[in-house]
This record gives sequence, C-alpha cells and structure tokens, in this order.
Amino acid sequence: MRDRFQQELDRLNTELVDMGNLCEEAIIAATRMLFCREAELRESITELKAQIEQKERDIETICMKLLLKQQPVAGDFRMISSALKMISHMQRIGDQADDIGEIVSYLGEQSIPEAFYLKELSDFTVGMVSGGIRSFVNQDLDLAQKTIADDDQVDGCFTQVKANLITAISGGMEVTDGQFFLDVLMIAKYLERIGDHAAGVAKWVVYSMTGAHPE
Repeated sequence: MRDRFQQELDRLNTELVDMGNLCEEAIIAATRMLFCREAELRESITELKAQIEQKERDIETICMKLLLKQQPVAGDFRMISSALKMISHMQRIGDQADDIGEIVSYLGEQSIPEAFYLKELSDFTVGMVSGGIRSFVNQDLDLAQKTIADDDQVDGCFTQVKANLITAISGGMEVTDGQFFLDVLMIAKYLERIGDHAAGVAKWVVYSMTGAHPE
C-alpha cells in the first residue's frame, strides 16, 4: 500500500514540475512577444494556457485520490495540500501570461519607451516565476524565501511604471493613441500579479518543507 502511495506522490511531483515548466514557458513567451513583437507567439501562449489548465485538472484529480483513498500522514498531507494551493497560483500565471499576449497583439508597431521601466518589471517577474518553480523542483528553501522577498522589488517596479506613465501623460508625450497608455498600464498590472502568484507558489513550497506558512 505504501509503495503505491509513494508512486502516486512521485507522479504528483512530476505533474507539478511539468505544470511549473509550462508556466515559465508562457511568461517567457509573453515577454518576448511584448518586447520583440513576435506575433507568431500569440497562438503558442494560448496553447500553453490550455495545457496549464489541463495540468491543473489532472493534479487536482491525483490530490483528491490521495486524500480520499490513502489517508496520508502529516508530512504527506502537507505536500498534497500545498500542491492544491500551488496549482491555483500557477493556473493564474497562465491566465495572465495569455492576457498580456492578447493586449500586445493590439499594440501594433508602437514601441514602449525605455523610460516606462516595463523591461525591468518584466525581468523581475520572469525571475520570480523561475525562482518559485526551481525552489519546488530542488526543494530549495533559500530560493523560495528569496522569491518571496523579490515580490517587494516587483511591487516597487510597478509603482515606478505607474509614476512614469503619469509623468508621460502630464508632460504631453506624443503618443498617437491614448489607449496605448492604458494597454501599457494593464500589461504592467498583469506582470505585477504574476509576481504575486510566483511568490504564492514559493510560500507554499516553504509550507510543504517546514510546516509553517510565511503569512
């Protein structure tokens, strides 16, 4: 019985790693689309989102079977309950990467000024998603805690993006379409929310390893 249980736990771990890798691919593709305007990535991002959602359903099924049939002990129960929380955050990362791709597809050829600091926000966010996923794969408590702390950097960068947008608007920056400013702000907000969800993943990694949730 324990051997079968361990096999299912191993399968759960594999599925979580796969889902995390899909999330990482989605956010990297979304940011490439944003800054390189590789329009062909739009379809790939949508497909990645669909794969992420399927993984969420598959993992939920595994977790429920483990909880209902195997009567896990405390440490295993912690792992399973953490998995259910992590996949919710990862599913939202997929959604928001797709939202970014959708907005970028409407931006046309208009470039985003470097002064808006969107590239810095993007880099921090991609790093957090990667950090959250790697912390789980390697059971790296230090990396999980660093990923959580990095959320402050993302929040600060988002605040800077907003401030620079306000300055650009009030200073009369020549942008042909006012919708452009709103699109940039929405992209920044989705990046900030992805950072929140990456931190959420890392917090549940900490809980699964220590039994203490950071909040």
